[in-house]
Amino acid sequence: MSTDKQGAKILARTFYSQLRASGYTANQIIGVATELLDLVTEELKDASANKAQAAREEAAPDTRAQA
Repeated sequence: MSTDKQGAKILARTFYSQLRASGYTANQIIGVATELLDLVTEELKDASANKAQAAREEAAPDTRAQA
């Protein structure tokens, strides 16, 4: 297993253990995981939209210089 995957696995197990030790139920942990995935998804969508916008701006002719 690569170091990155192993690190992520250790972090996930630690986070899970801490949540369980704090009294979170399995359903609550699923809710936390869902929220984390939603946050990452939104960040990826925003990054993709920003990249697409930058590409459109780069491809568009600069009409300001003609005015």
